[in-house]
Amino acid sequence: MPKTLNPLQMVADRWQPSARFVRGATLACVVMAVVIVVTGGAVRLTQSGLGCPTWPTCTEDSLTPTPAMGINGIIEFTNRMLTYVLCAVVGVAIVAARASLPRRRSLTRLGWAQFWLIASNGIIGGITVLTGLNPYIVAAHFLAATALLTVAVVMWRRSHEGDEEPRDLVARPVRQLTGVLVVATALLIIVGTVVTGSGKHAGDASKDIHRIPLDWHQITQLHVDFVFVVIGLTVALWFVLRAVDAPEAPRRRVVELFAVLMLQGVVGFVQYFNDSPEVIVGTHMFGSCLVWIAVLRVFLSLRERGEPVELPAPSGEHEAAAQPATASSR
Repeated sequence: MPKTLNPLQMVADRWQPSARFVRGATLACVVMAVVIVVTGGAVRLTQSGLGCPTWPTCTEDSLTPTPAMGINGIIEFTNRMLTYVLCAVVGVAIVAARASLPRRRSLTRLGWAQFWLIASNGIIGGITVLTGLNPYIVAAHFLAATALLTVAVVMWRRSHEGDEEPRDLVARPVRQLTGVLVVATALLIIVGTVVTGSGKHAGDASKDIHRIPLDWHQITQLHVDFVFVVIGLTVALWFVLRAVDAPEAPRRRVVELFAVLMLQGVVGFVQYFNDSPEVIVGTHMFGSCLVWIAVLRVFLSLRERGEPVELPAPSGEHEAAAQPATASSR
């Protein structure tokens, strides 16, 4: 029987990327995951959520925006096109992980998980448009993007370590405290989506967009309460790590998280007391990505899997073997 052609295997037979390239590809996935969140926020903040009033095409008769749709149509369509850029970046990471030596199945799986999250979130984005920017679907759209960012960060971290069984660097109670911190941060982000869904930036100024029927000021206060909970847990974790003489890496990650939280808190207060100006809201969305990345890095720093193994490319092995043979023939 003829051998089934596998495009990824064909690439792996001809190209073996370095570990540095793989790490760069996974970092690019993280960067693009943040970019797609920020540009999605820009669509809402510029009132371009219905710049393309239907989906998957921009209008019923055109795939692309028409001149009559103005800048709002261009902004919405550009954000849609960035999804393909994101797919391309994730595709490069998948191919690099598959072609690397030794083969990193764990990285390949994480890459494919990102691909399917992108596909599913594209569908959610389409439903968002078709439902006229329903705030609950908008919130789901953002949370799916956060799930994509989570997998991207995990893949980035895994590219820097080996495939040994994970070994804990701290005791179980410390890991449990860190787990509580992660959950509290996730709830903080979820409540933030409710603040958005009940706030002033509906995403389109030309239509009466449904909003979550909650008092915006009360939900914002709940959001602030979670901020203080997360800050308190972060400070407590720092003291615990010092008390148990934890390795330097986890303690450094906690300090980084605290710094990001302080900056995000300043941005949040400026946003609240200035009636949520668009630029500050966009900065706050970017900050939420940084907070989530920082807390994930804290969680992932509490265990290790050894150093990654990088084997020489087969072509290099053949060349090395050929040189002694040539010398002996002389």
